[in-house]
Amino acid sequence: MAQALRFALINLKPLHPSKSTQRVSKWLAALPVALIFVPDIPGLWWALRPAWQVAIWEGLWNDPQFIHALGNTLLSALLSTLLACAMASTIATVVYPSELWLKLQRYLAPLLSVPHAAFAIGVFFLLAPSGWLARWVALPFDWMAPPAWVTVQDPYAVSLSLALAIKESWFLLWVLAALLGESTVAKHTRVARSLGYNALQTWRLILWPQLLPRLGWPLAAVFAYGLSVVDMAVILGPGTPPTLAVLAWHWLSDPEPAIQARGDAASLVLLVLLLVGSGVVHWLWRRTTQRRTYPTGTRLPLRGWQRLNLHTPLFLIGYAAVAVLLLWSVADTWFFPSIWPDDLSWRTWALADLAPFWTTFWLALVVNGLCLPTALVWLEWGPKQANAILYLPLILPVLPLVAGQYAALLQMGLDGTAFALVWSHLLWVLPYMVLTLVGPYRSFDPRLLTTARALGCSRMGACLRVKWPCLMRPILAALAVGFAVSVAQYLPTLFAGGGRFVTVTTEAVALSAGGNRRTLAVQALLQIALPLAAFALAAWLPAWVGRNRRGLR
Repeated sequence: MAQALRFALINLKPLHPSKSTQRVSKWLAALPVALIFVPDIPGLWWALRPAWQVAIWEGLWNDPQFIHALGNTLLSALLSTLLACAMASTIATVVYPSELWLKLQRYLAPLLSVPHAAFAIGVFFLLAPSGWLARWVALPFDWMAPPAWVTVQDPYAVSLSLALAIKESWFLLWVLAALLGESTVAKHTRVARSLGYNALQTWRLILWPQLLPRLGWPLAAVFAYGLSVVDMAVILGPGTPPTLAVLAWHWLSDPEPAIQARGDAASLVLLVLLLVGSGVVHWLWRRTTQRRTYPTGTRLPLRGWQRLNLHTPLFLIGYAAVAVLLLWSVADTWFFPSIWPDDLSWRTWALADLAPFWTTFWLALVVNGLCLPTALVWLEWGPKQANAILYLPLILPVLPLVAGQYAALLQMGLDGTAFALVWSHLLWVLPYMVLTLVGPYRSFDPRLLTTARALGCSRMGACLRVKWPCLMRPILAALAVGFAVSVAQYLPTLFAGGGRFVTVTTEAVALSAGGNRRTLAVQALLQIALPLAAFALAAWLPAWVGRNRRGLR
């Protein structure tokens, strides 16, 4: 064995495949990705082609709801992005590096598993005139009727902006946790602190100039989601006029071709808003970096800003939203202004319709079963410089992509089928999987793979026996993320499924229009249970498998 290993290490030529073999491997790795992405390209052309008529744009401009809807969209998207960035950056600046920062990362996992629609329902139960917050305020003030501090219409999209900001701040904290976990960031922090700079100066002079450019794509994804979100806007408002994304969704669902073309034009407006907003931010960042002066070397004393405790209310809101869903799901009678239900009962759970739950479950299993091997093969053999193409669905508004998918499915006669439903989810699950795996994949020690090849394993055999088992923890994390993304899909399920497949997300949004609160809470909790179980399994399984293997723990 030792002689064989020595011979293989000396003659490394077999470990380096020829250029033709590498080219074939890249094509084979890109084939499943192409099957997911390429049909959407002609679909976009088919869907958006009618929108280029001048009459369609005139009809869009003259629509009495368009200007108000555009203002609501800009307000909610900009405000939520700015607030989310401010909250996440403030928490990171105050808490990192400390033991509390590590604890906050553990608290993030269950919050990240809460889908947007379920969180919006929980926020609605908190902020509604008869919601839990109003009940707590009513107790000392002796209110006997719900206050009118917020209406279902919410004309300025305040509820939507706050809910989006809180939900996306958790996502940005997760991204910051990954960036701050790199060894170079920790070294720079130690060097700056050893030179006498306080924590705030370290962040302002050293860390933020490095981290902000790397937060560009996540912030673009947050802004794009704020522009095109439909499920949260349907639940939280504004009502009439709604946001532009909800208005475009209504137009795209209309059987009249001219109205559908108006929806396509509105989708293009969302895309233009994203491009313009991203361009303005990029220009402002370049102007800021050009004017940045060299640090003067002045050391400042610590101030009371470190006592800021923003993370506590931010996390409490998330857990309170889930808690109020639990209370409503078991409440028998609960009249205002009672803080606690008058009676508790499992009757709503016993009578719950579980068909959407099982549809969501098998759909997420199939989608993740297809995406995981695709992501692993792409990261191992695919062209590394093309990763940015896979991230486009994450930073583009959802409506144009969904419209393109639906047009492609109509041309192929596959709309309303299970195949169409699975394919529509792949476009969003695969990028999130690749994004989760790309960091651990790049940091994997290549010497382990070289040793396995030297011992006679093929490239695939070395991956199956050495590389992928060593990456079991990030692979399971990617599966959990993909599971959560599939569960949360709303528009792809509606359009590609043709209304024939009901998931917990579509059922919860439909019930939010005026259904029973107890039934709505049950469906929202079922929506939370699936990704939460996936994240719990991803955390428990590596510890169990690696209980006798220290390197796998």
